[in-house]
Amino acid sequence: MPRIALVTCRPGPEVSVDRDLPVLVRAVEQAGAEASAVLWDDPGVDWGSFDLAVIRSTWDYSWRADEFTAWAEKCGELTRLANPADVIRWNTDKRYLGDLAAAGVPVVPTRYIAPGEPADLPDDHEYVVKPTSGAGARFAARYTPDEHATAVRQLERMHAEGFTAMVQPYVRGIDVSGERALQFFGGRLLHASRKGAVLAPGTPYDERKVAHPGLEPWTPTPAELSTAERALAAVPDSPELLYGRVDLVDGEDGRPRVMELELVEPNLFLSLHTGSVPRVAEAVLAAATG
Repeated sequence: MPRIALVTCRPGPEVSVDRDLPVLVRAVEQAGAEASAVLWDDPGVDWGSFDLAVIRSTWDYSWRADEFTAWAEKCGELTRLANPADVIRWNTDKRYLGDLAAAGVPVVPTRYIAPGEPADLPDDHEYVVKPTSGAGARFAARYTPDEHATAVRQLERMHAEGFTAMVQPYVRGIDVSGERALQFFGGRLLHASRKGAVLAPGTPYDERKVAHPGLEPWTPTPAELSTAERALAAVPDSPELLYGRVDLVDGEDGRPRVMELELVEPNLFLSLHTGSVPRVAEAVLAAATG
């Protein structure tokens, strides 16, 4: 019987509870494996005793990105890690959007401001500032040009903590058609969801946000599916991915653009898509025994 670790993090005031985790542990066990939820930073864990470690809800990784990627590399040397450590390292830094754009994938236009660089912010349109390493809209805020001073203070705070900032135009399509999340598992589309806008005007960057407002099931359009598949195909070195979530919004031309490509610890939204639970469990078991 294969031993499978479903990797999570310690609870905390800024960490959401993974309500899907106990459901998935039971489902994997029912599929024919020994499954357990394991903390990624628990020094007592023998990762080599598992046939497979699946990163599920390590939702504190963005505060400890270097430590987390070092753990992923060590874990990947001891057992099979999904997704692989080189994918984790690439995907924990949202400068990967530049790689996707270079590969011809339509993405939300993005600029980067590293510590020590001047605060070159837009003066003619609404925009979003957020860190290149982040989750759950942490340290993200939406600004108009007349809020320049506030945005600069956010940059100074982020730079002081070592974060590189990314600056994107506020995509107004979110207010009309929302953000669509296409979830792939075991190499094929699992399900899709849609949520509303996360960043309300005037919300402070350091205020906790509702990460998935108004979440509902969604049937992706052919254009959305094509864009998502192009994004996954553009991951460097064509690795074998157990899972991936592609978050899409509509650009000014009405066509889908990639907002984020989540290959580290995407929320699967299984409580919304309960019929997907057996398919996820079967894919996890296949990855452990294949």
